[in-house]
Amino acid sequence: MQRTLARAAWAWALLLASVLAGTTSWAWNTSQMRAAAQSAGPGALAALGPLQNLLIEGQSQDDASRLLAVNQFFNLRIEFRPDIEVWGQEDYWATPLQSLAAGRGDCEDYVIAKYTSLLAMGMQRNRLRLVYVRARLADQQQPVAHMVLAYYATPSAEPVILDNLRADVLPASERGDLTPVFSFNSEGLWQGVGSATAGDPMARLSRWRETWRRIQLEGFLQ
Repeated sequence: MQRTLARAAWAWALLLASVLAGTTSWAWNTSQMRAAAQSAGPGALAALGPLQNLLIEGQSQDDASRLLAVNQFFNLRIEFRPDIEVWGQEDYWATPLQSLAAGRGDCEDYVIAKYTSLLAMGMQRNRLRLVYVRARLADQQQPVAHMVLAYYATPSAEPVILDNLRADVLPASERGDLTPVFSFNSEGLWQGVGSATAGDPMARLSRWRETWRRIQLEGFLQ
């Protein structure tokens, strides 16, 4: 029953997000990315070579291999820490190079880095959704706000989930600990699931647009 309910919830998320279709493939500007990494700091510069190797290799991989490689890459290189500790702000959305420079970040930072890297590999953006969820954690009595990345192989497929809480890339039906709330992607359109919210959607959409602008200035998506 729990698996059926989880699958239905994610299917509803996809239905409401279906307007966000697109097939654009992306690339990156090597020199612009290097200049941005130098500005971001030694952590970003040290990770730049492995990151660009990841992106190059991903262009010839199938989607399943890309998802696993990207999930592992950022889960290993970013240590979870709250924004107030890393950036001195309650809610800050870092670019991939900022996260690599700091070596720390929260759930949004993992998801933004993974999403951006998959697009840079050439993955179609209509297959990806940044999804706000309510996550049930073992050490928390109540569900907490969390973000994951969802991948849809086809418009009607059950998504698989990339998450900093788990090393495995698993189907949504095997993540009964997650309940989707909002989903969006680089088209800038916000979609909701259910009546609960994780803050003001329009305020978060504005933050996402600003983060997307900074990602492009880093040379990721040209």
